[in-house]
Amino acid sequence: MPADVDDLVVRVADVCTYKWDMLRNRPGAFLLSAFAGGAFVVFGATLALSVSAGVAGNVAPGVANLMMGLVFMFSLVIILFSGMTLVTADMAIGIIGVFHRRITWFWFIIGILAGYAGNFAGSMLFMWIVSKGGSYMALPWLQQAHAIAVNKTGMTPVQIFALGIICTWMLQTAALLYIKANEDIAKIVMAAYGPLAFVAGMTEHCIANIGFLALPLFQQDFFLQGQTALSSTATVVLHWGFGQYGWAHNQLYAFMGNLIGGIFFAGIVFQLVSNPKRVMELYRNKKNFMQKL
Repeated sequence: MPADVDDLVVRVADVCTYKWDMLRNRPGAFLLSAFAGGAFVVFGATLALSVSAGVAGNVAPGVANLMMGLVFMFSLVIILFSGMTLVTADMAIGIIGVFHRRITWFWFIIGILAGYAGNFAGSMLFMWIVSKGGSYMALPWLQQAHAIAVNKTGMTPVQIFALGIICTWMLQTAALLYIKANEDIAKIVMAAYGPLAFVAGMTEHCIANIGFLALPLFQQDFFLQGQTALSSTATVVLHWGFGQYGWAHNQLYAFMGNLIGGIFFAGIVFQLVSNPKRVMELYRNKKNFMQKL
């Protein structure tokens, strides 16, 4: 039988304890876990780019987004089943851990920063390796990667922030329900739903965007050469900075939106819905059980 919401928040708090104990006692292992998690996310971004290149949006609007989501969705499945670290999932897990006094606010912040750093390194390295391969240097994929990046970096801060909130509202709800589920099939469905929803829904995920934006930046010279040969029309030039069409511009507001969505619309919602008396009873039963062992 699936866990009720009271049992769920206790389970999530246990996951929080495990993750943050790793951070405190084995920081190298935590960072390596986050490195792998970041790479796993952009596995999905690479597949999404691969299947969506050449799909005409004016012929069937939304089909490219659906195709991207269907291949991207397995990225969270392999992250959750392997136990690797994804900072956006830890935003909801960590805040519940704070409520349950498993970690302090200080350690919550340290965990989020360390998780992002590891995810960043894994995502960037994977996309740098992809950029050195020949397949994604063909013009259809160069054009699609550039178009995705222009769309993501061309939005206003408010637009990116709002879509960041929606992203982790959907994604982290799915991650929490993954913990709630007991059967592997149910876990796979919930883990797959989150990325499918946020990619097909055209929202903004800071770690996925590291890859989505880094690849066209790594390959921009090749894209501009090919585009100039085809058309004399001025092309948007991407950059790494905080201005419009910049990598950091999208990252800053996507991260802030993800943080708000994960904390306030996923983690805190589940925590406040749970019954404090029932949660305390579960803890007492758990303590009594451990004392009998």
